[in-house]
Amino acid sequence: MQPDAALLPAREAARLPAVWRAPLMALGLSVLALAGVTAQAWGAMLHQWWNIDTYSHLLLVPFIIGWLVALKEETLPRLNPQPFWPGLFAVAAALGMWRAGEAWGINLVAQAGAVGALQAAVVTMFGLRASLVLALPLAFAVFLVPFGDEIIPPLQTLTAEIAIALTHASGVAARIEGIHIHTPAGLFIVAEACSGVKFLIAMVTLGVLVCATRFRRWTTRAAFMAACVVVPILANGVRAWATIFVAQYVGAEKATGFDHIVYGWVFFAIVLGLLLGAAWRFVEREPETYGWSLDEIDRWGWVARAETSRLAPTGAGLAIIALAGVAALTALF
Repeated sequence: MQPDAALLPAREAARLPAVWRAPLMALGLSVLALAGVTAQAWGAMLHQWWNIDTYSHLLLVPFIIGWLVALKEETLPRLNPQPFWPGLFAVAAALGMWRAGEAWGINLVAQAGAVGALQAAVVTMFGLRASLVLALPLAFAVFLVPFGDEIIPPLQTLTAEIAIALTHASGVAARIEGIHIHTPAGLFIVAEACSGVKFLIAMVTLGVLVCATRFRRWTTRAAFMAACVVVPILANGVRAWATIFVAQYVGAEKATGFDHIVYGWVFFAIVLGLLLGAAWRFVEREPETYGWSLDEIDRWGWVARAETSRLAPTGAGLAIIALAGVAALTALF
């Protein structure tokens, strides 16, 4: 349930120097306290990951985070984690966000706060230098928060517009009323499940991972991310049109049933494969070289100056647990 528990798999932790043991132990206790306080938000997220198809790909995110950390197995032992006490303000802010989301009944805000509290705890316990090395897995934890419901209505409309344009271009008489498409074979409705939001969110998540681990230039990253947004939207419109077109010959019921099977298992894989294949020739780095190197971080004077704000691991852990306790008390009133 806790994404940051995957930050240091057992086999990697065994290779780390003794200086990591106290911060790791304190972080583990802090994560348990924070997860306990925000358990309702984590429970809601787990429910969405497991039971809602739109977010089922998020079950892979904790494993991706663990993999990203494992890629730094040669760098992490060279670091001496120093708890960073200003990070406690970030922990408090994240807990405040969680509490506000719970009070307002806005799951997205509460869940973002729950995840943010664990991210801030890692920064607090490991310090700036280690957190900069682990910036990608820390940031990638954002994708643990299920989001996308807000864009379903515009995606439905866009899919319907693409489908009707292609339907007219293919010579099929049709008219559109919002998300309703009337054809000789029957009425087609671009429902929420047909909006393509699942495909789009999964592609954006994958796009961020690929951009961060395989590309160096921002122009390449921008182009690939644009493709990860545009391609699934266009592909979903083509899928909707294909269903309408095929229905003119085999009937609406058969075409719709076939569409759900093909789009869910075959069409997505084909589009994904084509997109990754097209991007392969532009690969600029190996995954383990992602992020900033220690030499780069050493050249940043502000990091060394900020590291003077240190705190003992035990003190940092107790402070985070105390903040979790305060957050739990506020939830009672």
